[in-house]
Amino acid sequence: MYVAHLSLTDFRSYPQVELPLEPGITALVGPNGQGKTNLVEAIGYVATLGSHRVPSDAALVRQGASRAIVRARVVRDDERGESRATLVELEVTPGRSNRARINGASPTRARDVLGILRTVLFAPEDLALVKGDPDGRRRFLDELLVQRTPRISATIGDYERVLRQRSALLKSAGAAVRGSRGGADLRTLDVWDAKLAQTGAEIVVARRALVAELAPHVAKSYAQVSAGQGDAVITYRASLDAVLEQDEDVITAAGASVELVEAQLLEAMGRLRGKEIDRGVSLVGPHRDDLVLALGGMPAKGYASHGESWSYALALRLASYALLTDGGDDALGWGHDGEPVLILDDVFAELDARRRDRLAELVAPARQVLITAAVADDVPEPLAGARVDVMGGEVARVL
Repeated sequence: MYVAHLSLTDFRSYPQVELPLEPGITALVGPNGQGKTNLVEAIGYVATLGSHRVPSDAALVRQGASRAIVRARVVRDDERGESRATLVELEVTPGRSNRARINGASPTRARDVLGILRTVLFAPEDLALVKGDPDGRRRFLDELLVQRTPRISATIGDYERVLRQRSALLKSAGAAVRGSRGGADLRTLDVWDAKLAQTGAEIVVARRALVAELAPHVAKSYAQVSAGQGDAVITYRASLDAVLEQDEDVITAAGASVELVEAQLLEAMGRLRGKEIDRGVSLVGPHRDDLVLALGGMPAKGYASHGESWSYALALRLASYALLTDGGDDALGWGHDGEPVLILDDVFAELDARRRDRLAELVAPARQVLITAAVADDVPEPLAGARVDVMGGEVARVL
């Protein structure tokens, strides 16, 4: 697959911009602050409905505008090998539900576009996957899950809404116990427990399965990037397991069904109810889980050097690319053209020469690679291709 055209209206710094693209390698070149990352951020947004730079959509709308429009024409090959184009339009409106159109049809939910475009984005922020807090690693897993199986986006959204409601009730119950304000009906908490366990179990089981599939790709990719310096091993650590670890015959990891994990979550919440009411937070569930990264038998966080951490971050993205290329939920009928668009956002400036060259060799064969760089010399020789200069919100193809 590839993006054939990108059109932006009031997105970030752009009142209006049109960017035609082709398969192969395209470098967006220009000084910092000129809008290069805004362009690839918009393409990533079409694929994930999220930004790799900010948690909120409000920052995506140009200052003074009421909404932003992102349009992308995505070309993929169907099962007969024939190219088909799909026009995706997203309307981003802060404070309201975003809307989408597919091929000019009536507006629909934004999440209905998930799966039309797949991307894997490398960025300087990726170092936080290794050195940062668990929330970034959870987001990494969930974004990969959604690109591979778009329908799970609704489950994740439902879980987040239930979690907010349940946490609010726990705070209210805690205040009542302490006598600071009115009472709380704990029977309502049982209802939210059931909803949290139901949606949470689906996420836990999906993440465990994803990590099991991703693990060999991470090990292989790390060996390729680092020239075989250390074994990279990833595992999924569920907060649920810690609560139940003293029980005999507890089934964890990929062997547990959704129904079993749902029952385990309900049991764990029952055990922790007193602590949760006292602290006013939900203490068990996928929102407290982590993707554990180990290198040479030691935790990567805190033990890996800066260079090793970068190799690990690159390995996670390369593994994502391999997994998405292998396939996923093909409910859209696109056949096997699942190879995602690769985006390298100012990443080469962060890498030493050896890692730059190795990464360039590994991604060069991809069907479409989009690179941002401050100067053309930052683009490694194996990734020489088309060039677009970006300056002051204007784009110009260099012949």
